Amino acid sequence: MLSLGPFPLPAALLAVSLIIAILVSRQFATRLSSGGTTSSIASAEPDAHASPDRTASSVIFDMFFIGILVARLAFVLRWLPAYMAEPWSVLRIGDGGFTWWAGLLAALGWGAWKLRQRPGRRVPLIAGCVSGLLAWGALLGSMWLMHHSSVELPSTEMTTLDDERVTLSEMSGRPLVVNLWATWCPPCRREMPVLAKGQQSTPEVGFVFVNQGEGPEQIRDYLQAEGLALDNVLLDPFSSLMNEMGARGLPTTLFFGADGRLVDFHMGELTQAGLASKLKAIAGSPGPISPTPPEVP
Repeated sequence: MLSLGPFPLPAALLAVSLIIAILVSRQFATRLSSGGTTSSIASAEPDAHASPDRTASSVIFDMFFIGILVARLAFVLRWLPAYMAEPWSVLRIGDGGFTWWAGLLAALGWGAWKLRQRPGRRVPLIAGCVSGLLAWGALLGSMWLMHHSSVELPSTEMTTLDDERVTLSEMSGRPLVVNLWATWCPPCRREMPVLAKGQQSTPEVGFVFVNQGEGPEQIRDYLQAEGLALDNVLLDPFSSLMNEMGARGLPTTLFFGADGRLVDFHMGELTQAGLASKLKAIAGSPGPISPTPPEVP
């Protein structure tokens, strides 16, 4: 399943991990406070009127938002040329553009600095951070294993604008970007020029535009009006592919490796930088193993 209600699954998992971190930190703080082990330390601190569980939770909140901010800034700097071509896209954080290792280092650095100032928070803060990181790693790892082991190019039968029958599984052999869209969807319309540019600039990657529930004439009129010359526009009149892949909204873009397995996915509008980062990830994906040719005597 690629989403949880209207939210992308990775964002939902991150929120769950934050809640776990806060609950664990408060649990440890409550136990220490009831045992009287932190009362003498807390009384010596400037914020002694604040309970240890509240102060530890506030630090975890700060770490979370600082980490998100730094992760976004690091990604923007990494793909600055793409953002310079479309400056307002920096604010579209829904493009999935985050450098998580930079955000994690910033969050841990902030937490370490706060610990030096308030050593009485050490146990609940460390316990909460470790629990949150372990939960996040376990949830992401489970999601990664689920998608990479089971999600392959579907065999759903669709048609081209010329009424020829085709399946995505027939297109395996090179990395593939599959965009689920509709002409009535504003984010789909906004991201379409970005995807069209990606199709033109990266011929080594296949792009497929699977329209959900509309007819060929309506699609042709839209493409002509927008001046879009797209290859591989397919019709999925009953939204079968959307249901099969577990997508809960449009646009949804699926990124398959050359071996036909799902590498990444994105629900929502893609920016030029967001697409470029995902194309880089699938460009090096392994292809299908070719049989070894027989030796010539």
